[in-house]
Amino acid sequence: MIRLKESVKRLHLGRAEPQDGPGPRPAFLGDDSSIDQTIRNHGVKEILARIPRSNTVRDMRFLTCAIAFSCILRLAPFADAQEPRQFTVNELVDKNIAAKGGAEAIQALKAVRVAGRLLVNSDQIELTYVQTKKRPDSVRVEATLQGLTLVQAYDGSQGWKISPFNGRKDPEKMSTDDIKSLIEDADIAGPLVDWKAKGSEVEYLGLEDVDGTMAHKLRVKRKNGDTAYVFLDPDHFLEIRIVSQRLEHGARIEVETDLGDYEKVGGVFLPFSFEAGRKGSTDKQKIIINKAEANLPVDDTVFQFPAASSK
Repeated sequence: MIRLKESVKRLHLGRAEPQDGPGPRPAFLGDDSSIDQTIRNHGVKEILARIPRSNTVRDMRFLTCAIAFSCILRLAPFADAQEPRQFTVNELVDKNIAAKGGAEAIQALKAVRVAGRLLVNSDQIELTYVQTKKRPDSVRVEATLQGLTLVQAYDGSQGWKISPFNGRKDPEKMSTDDIKSLIEDADIAGPLVDWKAKGSEVEYLGLEDVDGTMAHKLRVKRKNGDTAYVFLDPDHFLEIRIVSQRLEHGARIEVETDLGDYEKVGGVFLPFSFEAGRKGSTDKQKIIINKAEANLPVDDTVFQFPAASSK
């Protein structure tokens, strides 16, 4: 290695140092330049042009080896920047569970309430947002604007809503198709945790670009026949995007949800930002969470259809 370096150091603007002595240090090498720095500053062609014809074949060989070795060193970082390696379904699910806080912490999270802001109409309208979940599969969502509160709830078997912005202030039962998104939202753990017990089928589809990140893509076929594509961050293995494909009222819809800003709630990492809308649409609603409570007491009646109503 020392001889390789000395071969380059002997170059000096068109002449070589004497073989029997070190001679003055070439000006273009600076005080303590490396081979790599020399090639970077002057280029291979320029260095070769400075080799006097009187140089020996041996020096030419040394220089050629030095240049080749330097190129290998400079390309090494690019070799390290490889795509994330692929995993099996079980490996990715295990990593996802561990990233969230572990199976024990996830199972210990029995109820959670989050509060924040809901932004719609290209962020022009802001509503107060509250979502409450309780195991095994209950959820209630409230969005309030100017004293009017939209409500959607599911108690594990039946869904209902209050739609004051559509002029309907009384609770109404929701159809089987309409509650599909609520059923998905009611899952505290997410679609990958206990997927076999839920009756789902999961397949790993490899890597796919998600806004510049090569994410792990899994297809989750739910028990009801709907499909979700779950994208996991390659470093942290948390969900960064979920694409849900559902059949509603005879039409297939595709909703894309981006998740981020994870924070720990009751020992479990949960997303604090959501951006959702029809796939391909530029107008998506955003949810920004600023407060979360874990394992608070929640009465089951808040999820149930109001008893006083007969509709």
